[in-house]
Amino acid sequence: MADSIEEVKKAKKLYMFIGTLLFFFTVITVMVATVEWLDFGDHGFDGVDATIGLCIAAFKASLVMLIFMHLNHERPLIYFVYILGLVMAFFCMWLIGWSKSDPIQFGNETYSDGFYDLSKPATEVHGHGAKEN
Repeated sequence: MADSIEEVKKAKKLYMFIGTLLFFFTVITVMVATVEWLDFGDHGFDGVDATIGLCIAAFKASLVMLIFMHLNHERPLIYFVYILGLVMAFFCMWLIGWSKSDPIQFGNETYSDGFYDLSKPATEVHGHGAKEN
């Protein structure tokens, strides 16, 4: 804790600076999602823009944790838990992205048992279709 007026003023300057940074990066995040000249990847909001937004959000969360929650003066175990959480979060995002690139799709022409026949309603494929005349 701050013991003197000078330390309080120094801490106040730091908190104001970090607050300004958080506001600035919030504006940048919104601009990445909406402004055309900051549109990376394909046209419109896509995975690249989402990744950039999530990286900015992770940076902002780090600032909040280190400065406002005073974790910058903690033991190394706190850093290990924090970095482990970041690694697990990025692994989960990678896993979701990897699952979206799966080449096996419904109605695959090379192997199909007729279950995913997109041209017929599901009720006809299973033999529970409309009553026959």
